[in-house]
Amino acid sequence: MQRAALFSGGDAQMAAGDLGELLVPYMPTIRVPKSGDRVYKTECAFSYDSPDSEGGLYVCMNTFLGFGREHIERHYRKTGQCVYLHLKRHVIEKVPGASGGALPKRRNATLFLDLETNGDLNSDDFEYEDEAKLVLFPDHYEIALPNIEELPALVTIACDALLSAKSPYRKQEPDSWEEELQASKHAKTLVQLDNGVRIPPSGWKCSKCDLRENLWLNLTDGSVLCGKWFFDGHGGNGHAVEHYKETGYPLAVKLGTITPDGADVYSFDEEEPVLDPHIAKHLAHFGIDMLQMQVTENELRDNDIKPRVSEWEVIQEAGVKLKPMYGPGYTGMKNLGNSCYLNAVMQAIFSIPEFQRAYVGNLPRIFDYSPLDPTQDFNTQMAKLGHGLLSGQYSKPPVKSELIEQVMKEEHKPQQNGISPQMFKAFISKGHSEFSSNRQQDAREFFLHLINLVERNPVGSENPSDVFRFLVEERTQCCQSRKVRYTERVDYIMQLPVAMEAATNKDELIAYELKRREAEAARRPPPELVRAKIPFSACLQAFSEPSNVEDFWSSALQAKSAGVKTSRFVSFPEYLVVQIKKFTFGLDWIPKKLDVSIDMPDFLDISHLRARGLQPGEEELPDIAPPIVIPDDPKALDIDESSVMQLAEMGFPLEACRKAVYYTGNLGAEVAFNWIIAHMEEPDFAEPLVLPAFGEATSSGAAAFGAVGLDNQPPEEMVAIIISMGFQRNLAIQALKATNNNLERALEWIFSHPELEEENEPALDMMNMENNANANILAETGLEGPRIKDGSGRYELFGFISHMGTSTMSGHYVCHLKKEGRWIIYNDLRVCASERPPKDLGYIYFYHRIPS
Repeated sequence: MQRAALFSGGDAQMAAGDLGELLVPYMPTIRVPKSGDRVYKTECAFSYDSPDSEGGLYVCMNTFLGFGREHIERHYRKTGQCVYLHLKRHVIEKVPGASGGALPKRRNATLFLDLETNGDLNSDDFEYEDEAKLVLFPDHYEIALPNIEELPALVTIACDALLSAKSPYRKQEPDSWEEELQASKHAKTLVQLDNGVRIPPSGWKCSKCDLRENLWLNLTDGSVLCGKWFFDGHGGNGHAVEHYKETGYPLAVKLGTITPDGADVYSFDEEEPVLDPHIAKHLAHFGIDMLQMQVTENELRDNDIKPRVSEWEVIQEAGVKLKPMYGPGYTGMKNLGNSCYLNAVMQAIFSIPEFQRAYVGNLPRIFDYSPLDPTQDFNTQMAKLGHGLLSGQYSKPPVKSELIEQVMKEEHKPQQNGISPQMFKAFISKGHSEFSSNRQQDAREFFLHLINLVERNPVGSENPSDVFRFLVEERTQCCQSRKVRYTERVDYIMQLPVAMEAATNKDELIAYELKRREAEAARRPPPELVRAKIPFSACLQAFSEPSNVEDFWSSALQAKSAGVKTSRFVSFPEYLVVQIKKFTFGLDWIPKKLDVSIDMPDFLDISHLRARGLQPGEEELPDIAPPIVIPDDPKALDIDESSVMQLAEMGFPLEACRKAVYYTGNLGAEVAFNWIIAHMEEPDFAEPLVLPAFGEATSSGAAAFGAVGLDNQPPEEMVAIIISMGFQRNLAIQALKATNNNLERALEWIFSHPELEEENEPALDMMNMENNANANILAETGLEGPRIKDGSGRYELFGFISHMGTSTMSGHYVCHLKKEGRWIIYNDLRVCASERPPKDLGYIYFYHRIPS
């Protein structure tokens, strides 16, 4: 049928009765959004089309899902839904007035879509205009809005509710306050004094009291003054506030918070934290290049750039003119607020052919067989993200001639460069208290979280995560009896220790530390950084050497003894992921990052680390479990400090780590990790450990990670003790429940009911399902064993992820990938040809096996 248009005015206008009759068959399918309904009016479920896109966005009036022009027919065919609200944002040039100034050109002066504006457009020359209309499928009848008098009341109410609905990604948690910040009314018109002030990169102090913390830079005159009561509650003498009262200069930025992603800005006049959309320009006025994190003087030319020392400068290749890259595989990703860890990992993942084939290669089939709500389907969202990164559709170079032609036609169509992974992040982090927050995260932990989801959501006959999986052989030896035990586990990452003792520039490091302390005592700027240079061979040697086993119990001696453990590869993966263990804790338990330079090789051979199994002359340790000592006093149960340290290195509070290890019966960091994940939201999560008596009821903190919300669940430490004696978990729980959580009576109950033990033999042994300490991945335990892609141990480097900052919980991530013979830097939305890839400063490295 020929496409028709029904407008609210002119000859094409339909009578109210005609519109009502037209909509009658569809009325049962039109819903009014209620509280809790997710309304996707800014992004397509299958692509990154939005109301800004040329075809606009179609929102289903029944499911409230959004679809771009290429995907709307699929949803109509699958669901039979016929009524959609079509949303489109137009960018229009303002008409010059008689005096030469721009006058607004408006047909409809409403902006009702919750979209970000294009910062590349001059707001003095262009303006936005939002358009909404109802579209009826399959004939594409269009009804322009607003059309209140002619539309049935239900339709009008539904349209208004949909247009006013909040973003489904908006959170209400306290840690998401960043999303609620409003742009300051002073940001656009802020006057900055041309007084020649330049701000150094370090050594700041309050100009009135010499305080060196909680310092704020006034964006009008460049004064550096201490804060007091506002923003983050840190101490100070309030000189920044006093300065505002004296001068009226309204905006200040907190020094130490400036990153390429933004900074903490406070408005004294508005008395609240605010956004400054022009922060980069305001900081540049004082010589601070926010995007490249370096301070330059006006007279510095490109070839006069000072030597790069700062981690931020080197990793982001600051001071070097980088050529932007466009096209398939060169698409950037928007930082959603500390989501750079996700951006870096996903860029690396989708540079691997197996992931490209699994998701982008199967895209039509995945989309066609997606569930009714594709926003909640892992494979759909992976295919969507992969297509967004690899298609080149969202990475097109600007063409000046076309831009001029569009402006002459009074309708500018900006190219969408880069994608916003908002829907992907919302789904993949669902139910995870850390990844669903706006806090910075460890890229390694996210990589393992992603692999876990890939494992649980197979696509096709082959699982793309198989390329990372390998088997590790752990050889444990009793130092006294010399007997050994061999075990195997699944892993996905090779963790390399940093061999600080092997630094090749020790004399320089000692001299630097002396100068740094002298400068700190004299309150002078610190000396130029000297970074420890560590040979990669020393790190590989440290990995291969035996390590001491804490609290080792020898089954040969039936007693505690000294033990050592070595790890070797039973299989080599197709893609080897290497993590440099830069994050550690000092003796004072203060987290720190090792700022080191390691000469990572382009070609790597680890064939010598192949496992050999039990050797002639070696005698195995007897398969005897250690005896269980039931303490009368719960305080007699020691806490495994090595497990506590492993958890604390992941960024969890120290007291929470101690509780996790205690409540899981010292069964190791991997079991305690699951306890932490299940209890992170509890109000006493980070409170000091309070040990209950064994016969007393425990607090919610002592509940098992697998039994949250269950009534009368036995304390996990008691369950763990019984499990460690060789009994099944469900039998341990049953025994404790039958004896009112009395441990001694529970053991007697088990021995007096041998028939129950026999019945539980086929039950699933939870201990075989626990995640290993390095991977936290559910290993496959089928009869055929885990799927591996064994081969040679020779590899070539093709990518690395670098971290800037002092902790995995802060800072910034950048990814470098080798494509078509050259290195490319992926810094969120910025994708450029790399000139100086900092391969020595990486955190996670990606190697591909060299064919034999």
